[in-house]
Amino acid sequence: MIKDFNFYTPTRVVFGREAEGKIGQLVKDNGGKRVLLHYGGGSAERSGLLDVVRHQLEQAGIAWCELGGVVPNPLLSKVREGIELCRREQVDFILAVGGGSVIDSSKAIGYGVPYAGDVWDFWDGKGVPAACLPIGVVLTIPAAGSEMSSSCVITRDEGLLKRGVNSDLCRCRFAVMNPERTYTLPPYQTAAGATDIMMHTMERYFSKYEDMTLTDALSEALLRTVRDAALVVLEHPEDYRHRAQIMWASSLAHNDLTECGTEKDFATHKLEHELSALFGVTHGAGLAALWPSWARYVMDRHLSRFVQFAVNVMGVANDFAHPDETAERGIRAIESFYRQIGMPTNIHELLGREITDAEIDTLVDKCSRGGKLKIGAMEVLDAADMRAIYQMAR
Repeated sequence: MIKDFNFYTPTRVVFGREAEGKIGQLVKDNGGKRVLLHYGGGSAERSGLLDVVRHQLEQAGIAWCELGGVVPNPLLSKVREGIELCRREQVDFILAVGGGSVIDSSKAIGYGVPYAGDVWDFWDGKGVPAACLPIGVVLTIPAAGSEMSSSCVITRDEGLLKRGVNSDLCRCRFAVMNPERTYTLPPYQTAAGATDIMMHTMERYFSKYEDMTLTDALSEALLRTVRDAALVVLEHPEDYRHRAQIMWASSLAHNDLTECGTEKDFATHKLEHELSALFGVTHGAGLAALWPSWARYVMDRHLSRFVQFAVNVMGVANDFAHPDETAERGIRAIESFYRQIGMPTNIHELLGREITDAEIDTLVDKCSRGGKLKIGAMEVLDAADMRAIYQMAR
């Protein structure tokens, strides 16, 4: 069975060592006259990248204001600060310099500027985005894929609620990608990013729609490529070739290409959002800690897909007489890969301590919205299923 699909990917990608020299013209071509330059911590400043961007804007005759301080799992409070700044400065274009957190914060600001109500309405289910300021990206951290996706994930400071909204309105006009800017990423961030990239494809690959063989082949190639490239760059951080594979894969994994003819599940992402909101852990590491337990929980009802993953992605020999054993070896193989790159395979390894029953109760309550929400598509999970997976992963 193949699912009907509508593939839409309007983002222009400018990729390579000289890509940053196009920033000013790209903003100009997209109508930017008064820009919000949005970024995270000090790394973009220390690396000299922000100076490059400022020079590009100045050369193009474009005015700008700045807002830094975006943190991992970007906060609603920073979004509200950005909305006020953009309105005050009459900003007409947002330029995100950073990774997924900065891009998502930019998207949320873009939604909020033209909206008369509280921007959190979109994440709380009380409103639907009707407009968004145009956004461009100078990518420094390949992981989230937000530079080409319709997704925007924000955490509300009060209650630490982490939610996602999807709309084509927030898709970036352009993404500037220079793999050299990723050379200085710390090993843990590199590994977590690779995990997130792979998970974006795995969350689409594990689908009840199993007949789109071309999409499967693209997904499998992407997963193998990122796996192999991650191992190389952790040993050789300035390997341009393999850094480039990871950076390009970040975009392809989350621009819906690997969803064509299938159906995304994203249960592991939903489960992890509550982990990173509650404990402040790195998103990719949280995914690694949860996915093996999700896989074992649903595997028996979808054996053929897990066998295909084990053989075609993880290189496991197919034991045709015992498909369950082949599938289990595939899960163990990716656990072994996670350990190789320094990622956890359970919550204890993620947090460095045992998670309590009360904390699991909180995670389940938030993920299920008090028992009212189910998650997943390949396997639809209710609150009891969520609790079982968290318990398996503890």
